[in-house]
Amino acid sequence: MKKPATVDAYLKEFPDPVKSRMEQIRAAIKKAAPDAEEMISYGMPAYKTFARPLVYYAGYEHHIGLYATPTGQLAFAKELAGYKQGKGSVQFPNDAPFPLPLIKKIIAFRVAENRDKYAPKATKKITK
Repeated sequence: MKKPATVDAYLKEFPDPVKSRMEQIRAAIKKAAPDAEEMISYGMPAYKTFARPLVYYAGYEHHIGLYATPTGQLAFAKELAGYKQGKGSVQFPNDAPFPLPLIKKIIAFRVAENRDKYAPKATKKITK
């Protein structure tokens, strides 16, 4: 099977319930970071701001994986406690309620984190 070259092509490979959830994640990312660069990286939808990774997500038979880097996961450790996790990844089961409000908070956190770390700093001109 050929790997998809675009996020649209990636999403087309999934059945509607899973595709719908991933489309909601995509919309949340685009709303929170309208200037984010969208691409396929590591075989999954990926987004960058300020040329740095923002979030990735992927669909699987039994879950959707959200890869918000370890910091995005650690910041919401309490809310994510009931989900299967790895370093920088969280699995949201396809047969459970979809926690879109939590996912939106994680995305907003990552947008702010990238902005604070990597946005060009305004230069101040000193006039005499």
